[in-house]
Amino acid sequence: MSHKPMKRHKALQPLSREHHHGLLLSWKIRAGFSKNIEPNRIKTYADWFFKNHLIPHFDMEEQHIFTILEADNELVKRALADHRRLKRLFLVDEDIAAALSNIEETLDAHIRFEERVLFPEIQKVATEAQLEYIEKIHQEADFVDKLDDEFWR
Repeated sequence: MSHKPMKRHKALQPLSREHHHGLLLSWKIRAGFSKNIEPNRIKTYADWFFKNHLIPHFDMEEQHIFTILEADNELVKRALADHRRLKRLFLVDEDIAAALSNIEETLDAHIRFEERVLFPEIQKVATEAQLEYIEKIHQEADFVDKLDDEFWR
C-alpha cells in the first residue's frame, strides 16, 4: 500500500527549494572528491554556502517552522540534533576531507528527513494562520551562488 506524497503547502515551498540547493551542495562535494579536487578548495565553497545559505535557513526553521510542533516532539529533536551536528562539522579544521565527507552525508540525509518526514508532519498540524505567517515572513530570494571556483564542473 503506497501513499501519495502530500503536496507541499505554498508557505513551505521556498524552504523546499532551499533544500534543493542544500542537496546540490552535497552533490558538489561528491563531484569535487570524484575529480580529486584539493579538499581546501571544496571547504572554501562549503563554508561560504554554510554562512550565506544554511545558517539563515536553519534559523528560519528553528524559530518559525519547528515551533509549530511541540518542543519535545521526536522529529523536531532529531532535526535540531542534525543542525547542531552540521554546525560542528563545518567548524572542523583538521582532516578537512573527512569533515566534508561527513557534511555531505549528514546534510543529504537531513534534508531528505525534513522533506519526507518532518515537513509533512508539520504541514498536517499547522493552522492556516501559522502557514500564512510563514509565507509572510519568509519570502524567497533568488539563489546567488559562489562561482569564482566551480571545482565541481
